[in-house]
Amino acid sequence: MEQVTKIEKTVQARPVLKWAGGKTQMLNSIVPKVPEKYGRYIEPFMGGGALFFALNPKQAIIADSNPELINMYREVANHVDDVIGYLHQYKNTKEDFYSVRKLDWLKLPKAEAAARMIYLNKTCFNGLYRVNKKGQFNVPYGKYENPKYCDEEALYAASKALGRATIVCGDYLSILKDYARERDFVFLDPPYLPISEYADFKRYTKEQFYEEDHVELAKEVERLQGLGCHVILTNSNHPLVHELYAPYKIEVVPTKRYISCNGSKRKGEDAIVTILPKRRTMFKIVPEPLPEQVLKYPPTRFMGSKSKLLEQIWAVASQFKFDTVVDLFSGSGIVGYMFKAKGKTVISNDYMAMSATFTKAMIENNDVILPLEEARELLMPKEESDHFVSETFKGLYFSDLDNDLIDTLRMNIALIKEPYKRAIAMSALIRACTKKRPRGIFTYTGERYNDGRKDLKKSLEQQFLEAVTAVNKAIFDNGKENKSRHGDAMELRTEHPDLIYIDPPYYSPLSDNEYVRRYHFVEGLARDWQGVEIQQNTQTKKFKSYPTPFSTRKGATDAFDQLFKKFSNSILIVSYSSNSQPTQDEMVALLSKYKEHVEVVPVDYIYSFGNQKAAKTNRNRVQEYLFVAF
Repeated sequence: MEQVTKIEKTVQARPVLKWAGGKTQMLNSIVPKVPEKYGRYIEPFMGGGALFFALNPKQAIIADSNPELINMYREVANHVDDVIGYLHQYKNTKEDFYSVRKLDWLKLPKAEAAARMIYLNKTCFNGLYRVNKKGQFNVPYGKYENPKYCDEEALYAASKALGRATIVCGDYLSILKDYARERDFVFLDPPYLPISEYADFKRYTKEQFYEEDHVELAKEVERLQGLGCHVILTNSNHPLVHELYAPYKIEVVPTKRYISCNGSKRKGEDAIVTILPKRRTMFKIVPEPLPEQVLKYPPTRFMGSKSKLLEQIWAVASQFKFDTVVDLFSGSGIVGYMFKAKGKTVISNDYMAMSATFTKAMIENNDVILPLEEARELLMPKEESDHFVSETFKGLYFSDLDNDLIDTLRMNIALIKEPYKRAIAMSALIRACTKKRPRGIFTYTGERYNDGRKDLKKSLEQQFLEAVTAVNKAIFDNGKENKSRHGDAMELRTEHPDLIYIDPPYYSPLSDNEYVRRYHFVEGLARDWQGVEIQQNTQTKKFKSYPTPFSTRKGATDAFDQLFKKFSNSILIVSYSSNSQPTQDEMVALLSKYKEHVEVVPVDYIYSFGNQKAAKTNRNRVQEYLFVAF
């Protein structure tokens, strides 16, 4: 017994069998994805158990539908000395191999049946497990000179690891439904796709795994995620795998195949799917009516505006105590304005000059208005126009008369010395131009989308004066010193804000997030086309888009990581869309690096702005997430 104790302390448990499809070669890719803390380890497709032995968990449920395999594990766990005793009786000869192979394992003592399986596995061709239609093992002799089928040290180490586990024989669905619970780690290594390639090497004695079984498995994975389990699944790099597990993180790794007789087919690619548990939200979302002041904010047709989600955003934010808020990607400005109406100190930031103009006029500004008589004076030429809009955008978006008026307004607005009045006037001009423009965007020329609505029939002068009135009504003093900033979110410097609200450009392979492309004309107005390069070769005369990390999947992932790290001392609320990338699981993982608690609050939402080619379909019906990290 002393010798056994010494061995157990020094020998790392490792697989007892060679196993087709075993995961030993993939451990370096799988182990880093295993959660640091979890309840129990559950593996319902045990096979060779490479990951189980590598992790050596304190609590585990290991299972397989192969009764001979399960008998072997149970005997090694509970009667390892008997198993070793039987193994010593075997010899590595062709005659012994076929003599042992002829035995019916069901008629043998359980320990001898376990030893038989280990012996045949280590001495047969390529370490395969294969049975015929009668359930009889039928792999030929392997002709190895010195197969180590009685490795006592390895068996004792495996016995200790297996002794801590509950070992069950059964179908994976019944195992998972009986045992899986919140916080468990589940490792799934089902028979691989494509079915035909692996049919001869199935781990099951009676049943095979077909495509419909993989579909059923994917549904079970979704249930496990909802239950609160952390799941890792492996399979071949097959199109169906990517289709079934598209919402989750999939990593493709090169692997070797040991079961193919054709050497050219021994190289392959495996997919590792990581499914993070869905966090059960502690937030009770009970929307309440917003202050009447919020309703005074001039409505915009700004892409991605969260005007319809304000009640949900406040319902989450209100569950924290906070005084200062940073609206990091302010966009239309409505979220920061809502926080201002709730009495918070607000810092609004955006890389778009037009957005910063809105928030300068209605969030930073507490008491300055632009009297209507002064607004009317802006409609009258005061000096010779530079005719920039009239000449540059002639015949593209507005009539010649409207272009002349836009030039007059932009030149007169530039002469206003009072910064808040200047911001009000420019906000009104931007609003007038978008309301006079069919669909409110500048990605096309002419009036092909003119549907005759009332706003399009109004003169630009009327639109401008109405916009001034609307902005004036939105101005109020909440008793706080609020700020509007035009700049890169990564470069924002502020002292320990209590709460950061993040509504970034969404990256999706189904659509683009180029705000500049849609609003280049009014963005140009806000900055008077200073510091931009108009692309004269384009039909729309747009200018080159601002560089942003959110234009690629990797860039967006890296940007989120930097932002979450930068503001790790603040409460974080992130608006995000279900059709965007990184995925929900990846966003939770990123936030969890810096915050102890991460909750996901789903909100059903329909984008009123068709930002995809398939906007006329229900693809613009998505689920908006509020990630809450604290």
